Parts: sequence; structure tokens; C-alpha cells
Amino acid sequence: MRRRGERPDPGLPPLRRPLPAAPSKPGFGFEWKSARTCWGYPLVHIAFGKDSRGKWRVARGIIAIGQFALGLVTVAQFGVGLLFGFGQFLIGGIVLAQIAGGLVLGVGQVATGYVAIGQVVMAYYGLGQIGLGEFLWTISRRDGEAVSFFLSWWSYLKQAVNY
Repeated sequence: MRRRGERPDPGLPPLRRPLPAAPSKPGFGFEWKSARTCWGYPLVHIAFGKDSRGKWRVARGIIAIGQFALGLVTVAQFGVGLLFGFGQFLIGGIVLAQIAGGLVLGVGQVATGYVAIGQVVMAYYGLGQIGLGEFLWTISRRDGEAVSFFLSWWSYLKQAVNY
């Protein structure tokens, strides 16, 4: 006598029962918006994870924080910070990220901008290991204009920290 679910012959495929319908998945993650708005956008919007439809939550606000975010000031894994951005892969005015696409200033492993600081840079004024630009201070190239530019920044930062 065979037990329930046991195969009658080892060469036959196992018995298969129809599966019940998959229950709808609730979204996972977190989302919060401040009640105060400016120009129709929340002052602060924080969003992580997926919603109940399975779509990634995107933070959009004056200050946007999340995996995907768009704001004037942005902290994100992937995002656009129109004024300032901090994260992993960002584009914006002033950006501090692993891959930083800055218009004015980009600081990161790979950085672009009018001024860029990183391992690989593409800029008008660039400081890095390797780079492409008008005035570069790299391992293989040391333009006098770039050296004086970055040394003047350094002296300014030292003065700012001492005050």
C-alpha cells in the first residue's frame, strides 16, 4: 500500500497538486511626508522600498531621502539633488557620492563637474588619480593652475575649520 503523495514508480515525476492563488503582497518599506509644503512639494519626503503595486517608492520633496529621490537637497542611493546631493549615484549642483555627476562640484570615486575631486575625474579643475579636463592635478599631470586652485581651497578650508 502506498502512502499519500508517494510516487508509485521512481521513474515517474512527483505528484503535483494545484497551488492556491498567491495572496496579494503588501508593499514593503517606509514612506513619510511632512504636512508642510513648498511649491506643491512636501518640505521633507522619506521613501524606501516598494508600494502595494510593486513599484519602487520615489521620494520627491524639498528635502528628499530614499533609495530613489528627487529634491533640492537629496540623500539617496540613486537620485537628483538640484542644489546638493549625497549618496551612491547622484546628479546635481553640488554632489558628494560614489558616482557624482556634479554641475558645479562633484566629489566621489568617479566625479564630474566644473570642479571635481575623486579617483577618476572629468572637470575644468580636477584633482584625482586619473582625469580628463582643462586643468588637472593627477598622478601623471600637474598643471600649475590646478595646483594653485586646490591649494587656495585648502587654505580656505583650514581657516573655516579653525573658526
